[in-house]
Amino acid sequence: MKHIPRKRFGQHFLTDRGIIDEIVQAIAPQPGQAMVEIGPGLAALTQPLVERLGRLTVIELDRDLALQLRAHPQLAVVQSDVLKVDFRQLAADAGARLRVVGNLPYNISTPILFHLLKVADVVEDQHFMLQKEVIDRMVAGPATSDYGRLSVMLQWRYAMENVLFVPPQSFDPPPRVDSAVVRMVPHASPEAVDARLFSEVVRVAFSQRRKLLRHSLGKWLEQRNFSGTFNLQRRAEEVPVAEYIALAQQA
Repeated sequence: MKHIPRKRFGQHFLTDRGIIDEIVQAIAPQPGQAMVEIGPGLAALTQPLVERLGRLTVIELDRDLALQLRAHPQLAVVQSDVLKVDFRQLAADAGARLRVVGNLPYNISTPILFHLLKVADVVEDQHFMLQKEVIDRMVAGPATSDYGRLSVMLQWRYAMENVLFVPPQSFDPPPRVDSAVVRMVPHASPEAVDARLFSEVVRVAFSQRRKLLRHSLGKWLEQRNFSGTFNLQRRAEEVPVAEYIALAQQA
């Protein structure tokens, strides 16, 4: 497939065969599994995946690439903005939980992660190539500079690990940043909490991350007439995920 990368789509095509083999090995696709690939591009990862699966659904925004991909007899092509795709319906159509993979466009990677967060209950696992600094934030622990809203929201719902480093020269054109591959496995029994309220708690907490929580979260709790106990003499990055969840359950 020949294609000129489009900057507006954030296209950087993976070309390193060694890295591709390592990613496929990490994903370990098995025949008949329901898998969805986001942003298949020039099918560098798509082909080895579909050879092992037998059938693969791909989501591609670029009309020209989607047209070329439709010529592949083993691919079901969804030409769409991934943020508009109903993954819950895809799981229902497949009759199974989905395995989701992809080289995510770095300019919209966080919105994609939050879009999928809403359907984590119909997902078996996710393997994504992302900007390394984003993955560092995803897997960060409390009391570190990388720990933030993304860390808390995703760790509530997933067990995650950085499984592979990918240098810029593995792509055409090479991005200006390092990349990595993350494995995300939804927790079998996540803590029950109102997702919108939890998101609001975390957003408010990290809105002034350099100040003590009494300046941000404290005022928010006062407005809600919160009567529970929570140590506000800390900064947002010092609070473990479990404490944010517990707070949202009480608020």
